[in-house]
Amino acid sequence: MDQIIAFDLERMVLGTEPALFYLEIVVRTVIIYAYALLLLRWLGSRTVGQLSTVEFLLVIALGTAIGDPMLGPDVPLLQAMLVVTLVVGINKGLDLLIARFKTAERIIDGTPEPVVTEGVICRTFLSSTSMGTSQLFQQLRERGIDQLGQVAHAYVESDGNLTVFRRLGAAPPGLSIVPPWEVETPIKASTGLLACLRCGRVETDPQQCRHCGHRHFTPAQTTPRFAEHDA
Repeated sequence: MDQIIAFDLERMVLGTEPALFYLEIVVRTVIIYAYALLLLRWLGSRTVGQLSTVEFLLVIALGTAIGDPMLGPDVPLLQAMLVVTLVVGINKGLDLLIARFKTAERIIDGTPEPVVTEGVICRTFLSSTSMGTSQLFQQLRERGIDQLGQVAHAYVESDGNLTVFRRLGAAPPGLSIVPPWEVETPIKASTGLLACLRCGRVETDPQQCRHCGHRHFTPAQTTPRFAEHDA
């Protein structure tokens, strides 16, 4: 291994690679950025949290591009600056696409996903990976919901947040989510006014849920257990 000479400006700024290598950096950056973007879209908005997919990817890419030349003597500053410029430029280009074209916005950032409709968990949500039912119930409880009948509509937004619209007036019977199922398992029942343990649909003496096909039910909660409050 060659001995590193401290403060060698040629190594620090230009490196020892041929000039054509900078074009290779451009190609590699674009490929890795696009691949990472696809992976984040596949993982879903839940992974992103408060940031948009593009913003989240920008943080990751800049962290790597800036960190390596800070600590590694083998990464020339000019190459790192080129990568940073490319990442920021790609991010700005994607922002412009999102602002001007709805199709690009749906592909890159995703769209809100319906979670609960009229007190029943949507079938598409039950088979998705955006959020588990335990996490859904936790976020509903944090908003003062104790049974699904109180929910008119709920959506997972593209940034991973849950938006909940309560029913106006008295809530119909629904699936109880208080206390948490990890603390107290719901009682299974086969007769009476029952709520499906999978989707929350309420029926009278069902044998199988007509919404999701589940066969396990619990008595529907018919009266509020706690005073409502705003989250």
